[in-house]
Amino acid sequence: MPIELDFGAVLADWPLLLRGVAWTVALTLGALLAGSALGIVCAWVRARNLGARQAPFWLQHGVAAYVELVRNTPFIVQLFFIFFGLPAAGVRLSAEAASLLAMVLNLGAYATEIIRAGLESAHPGQAEAALCLGLSTRQTFVRVLLPPALQRVWPSLVGQVVIVMLGSSVCGQISTPELSYAADLIQSRNFRSFEAFIVVGLAYLLLSLLLRQGLNRLATLWLGPGRHA
Repeated sequence: MPIELDFGAVLADWPLLLRGVAWTVALTLGALLAGSALGIVCAWVRARNLGARQAPFWLQHGVAAYVELVRNTPFIVQLFFIFFGLPAAGVRLSAEAASLLAMVLNLGAYATEIIRAGLESAHPGQAEAALCLGLSTRQTFVRVLLPPALQRVWPSLVGQVVIVMLGSSVCGQISTPELSYAADLIQSRNFRSFEAFIVVGLAYLLLSLLLRQGLNRLATLWLGPGRHA
């Protein structure tokens, strides 16, 4: 018996789909900004060829523990711990805030190692020369080491941002109104699961392509022409 597809029943709930897209984009942009900043700071703490070391020993090991913990546990466990576990310690977050925090921490850990690889691929003499010219440690990092490091690892960083955006689909499990939550809600109303998840899958595909293109354009404008594939 041939399958009869009825996408009209799904697209009729376009306001719900649009809201899901808006929340997915908002969560991704928030995670991109905060997670990248966290990754840069943690990469500075962990990198080994940046000249004078300011980060104390305990901070280096604290960052290392955070990175290993996040990179070796599933994202859904991290999300559930933040949303269901933290209230036991008196910290209660909304579903949206818990989702954003989980995405920021997840991206931050992976971005740390990606950016760290870019920093450690630089010749140690770059940092030494900048420090000898009178630049502070912070100026050496921000002006001399970080831009070329980001340029070298930008494709990997963009790929990780896309993975985190796709991982936001898990956030519907705690009722965050993103795309996968919209699909669940729509198919529960009209029982068109096949069509609902085809539409949402195509939406994720389009968002991934647009996000990758936008970030590569940003790299060209910010970091200059380079290997931003």
